[in-house]
Amino acid sequence: MAYRGELIGEHPSVVETRRLIKRVAESPARSVLIYGETGTGKGLVARMLHEQSARAQGEFVDVNCAAIPPNLMESELFGYERGAFTGALAKKTGLIEAANGGTMFLDEIRELESVLQAKLLSLLDTQRFRRIGSTRPIDVDVRFVAATNRILLGEVKDGRFRDDLYYRLQVVAINIPPLRERGDDIFVLAEYFMRRFGARYGRVIRSIEPAAMQVFRQYQWPGNVRELENLLERIFVLEDDNRVLVKHVPARILREVNKPPESDREPAFSSFDFRAAAEDGDFQQLTAAFQRHLIEAALERSDGSMTNAARRLGISRHALRHQMSKLDIKN
Repeated sequence: MAYRGELIGEHPSVVETRRLIKRVAESPARSVLIYGETGTGKGLVARMLHEQSARAQGEFVDVNCAAIPPNLMESELFGYERGAFTGALAKKTGLIEAANGGTMFLDEIRELESVLQAKLLSLLDTQRFRRIGSTRPIDVDVRFVAATNRILLGEVKDGRFRDDLYYRLQVVAINIPPLRERGDDIFVLAEYFMRRFGARYGRVIRSIEPAAMQVFRQYQWPGNVRELENLLERIFVLEDDNRVLVKHVPARILREVNKPPESDREPAFSSFDFRAAAEDGDFQQLTAAFQRHLIEAALERSDGSMTNAARRLGISRHALRHQMSKLDIKN
């Protein structure tokens, strides 16, 4: 993960990522695709691409495609003319126009609806667009940096993402390695966070005890660097010791580290009598019960993160939210 314009770590994969960022930033490439799991620092890598480029004096416009309702996304991106639709009482400048001369970061690009994917493709090809309700084209000079926490090719094969836009974005791709694959970088990052939080909270935590270091090594860090950062800040807030102890580590992490391998654990629903259920049960009720079990298990393993739970289940966050509402599952 990057902080203050710096990608911290000395693992070969991180060194190579820094080299690639610099190379791409200095190139004239108009579109870049960033792959990385949740918490690896996709947004901060996007900002590094902006700050190390000739566009650094322009605007860096950050758009989370999953956070803006689909019915508002087009007007947010492209803007509109007065009277373009009911409620358009004045002209609105869109985010694309605001990014002219700079960089637009489109996080969670796979959540963009098909119609807007087509408009984005046209914009990438021509660097020209029209506000809603206008016939006059507007020329812009924008680098588009898109990011996703899933491999887009699978979305293309499933028909959820346009193949032409995928290949247009895929020309230059940067993969951010997950924390579990970065070896001792976990302790380089931990030392960085301890210095940063020490300055913020006015106290010192000097080291990590060996038992805690072993837990850090074994844990898979599904939330990646952001999860490590949050854990260490929690320790600064709640604990008084001058080093990180294994007793400071949340119980859920200790359970995850100490649980038996998948092959040694009883599979979900192994004790469920499917034959009897097929004879006596209601199909829709049984299906709902099984879906509820899967969703609740995914949320528990993801520590309540809907994004991570959706990734585990192989569905979009929007689809997970819909199923949770349908089954009245609280999070």
